[in-house]
Amino acid sequence: MQRIVILGNAGSGKSTLARAVGERLKLPVVHLDRLFWEPGWTKPQNAVFRASVSQAISGSGWVCEGNYYRQTFDLRLPRADLVVWLDTPRVTCLSRVILRSALNRPRPDLAAGCRERLDKEFLEFLRYIWNFDRDSRPLIEQERLARGALVPAINLRGSRQISDFLSSLARQP
Repeated sequence: MQRIVILGNAGSGKSTLARAVGERLKLPVVHLDRLFWEPGWTKPQNAVFRASVSQAISGSGWVCEGNYYRQTFDLRLPRADLVVWLDTPRVTCLSRVILRSALNRPRPDLAAGCRERLDKEFLEFLRYIWNFDRDSRPLIEQERLARGALVPAINLRGSRQISDFLSSLARQP
């Protein structure tokens, strides 16, 4: 496996898993949030974002985390060797996002000039997280199947399955 796409809810652990996989396999990690967001949480033009993603995944190997399915699945999935879905319970996702937002520390997966903040948009973001499995995941999965039905996909739920997955990567040639 040289090209891995990691999907999941906000706070599910996509960035953390991507860094661990990248370290294990000696692959660059592509954080889509870093490519998407501009300073002050400004959204880029779609063409600019897609060009950034195309450049980031142009190499022979990468780990790419983030959903952005409408904008990037046509770029990422045809090249992917594996899709990993993180099935993290929404209460866990919510608590992680609330904690990281309250701590407001810089994160390696966030774009420069973007800091966590507790405001009206944050409350909407929490609603998105709570409803992810009902509202967003089916759409993401539908697009995944349309763009990359032949790409193997695995679902990981919980630290034990994630640990087993990472261990299996270490055994591969």
